[in-house]
Amino acid sequence: MKIASARFLTSCAEVGDCPPPGPPEFAFIGRSNVGKSSLINLLCQQHGLARVSGSPGHTRTMNFYAVNDEWLLVDLPGYGYAKAPKSERNRFNDFVADYLEFREGLTHVFVLVDCRHEPQRIDVDFTTWLAEKGVPFSLVFTKADKVKPAKLEANRALFLAALAEYLDGEPATYASSALAKTGRLELLRAIRGMLQPV
Repeated sequence: MKIASARFLTSCAEVGDCPPPGPPEFAFIGRSNVGKSSLINLLCQQHGLARVSGSPGHTRTMNFYAVNDEWLLVDLPGYGYAKAPKSERNRFNDFVADYLEFREGLTHVFVLVDCRHEPQRIDVDFTTWLAEKGVPFSLVFTKADKVKPAKLEANRALFLAALAEYLDGEPATYASSALAKTGRLELLRAIRGMLQPV
């Protein structure tokens, strides 16, 4: 898929403020500081489209981007942001959960996981919640340039094993590195396939 255009549409702090359902939506979410903004910029090949911050939890709203005027990329707040007040974290969790469970037009969720670590309980809990709610998702193992391929594969296998009792079959998985600029084509092919199902 060639990205001819990618532009910011709007930010929303409540599900009711989201744009009217229209084009298919592909959401990206992960723990804070997993490299989500960097991956979005890589996908769209626009440095600075999504703001990259060294401080975890920068994204506190749902940010919508129109890609090729054909589909929407939705940047969701990272879960597990410890520095926000508990009441604010709960509000994030509520509106993100409502979006994921009830949003008309949500086509797929890409869950970003830091490939350097063995499965973290917060990631496993989140992905099993998606499975329980019937939300289609894939896993994107980020920061692939930081580990050797064997380590990445080992952590990927451990994560899938942790999910096995909750899922029928395995979700699709991808490896990406914003620094090495890898994984972009595979993710865009996946999105194209969901836009034009066989």
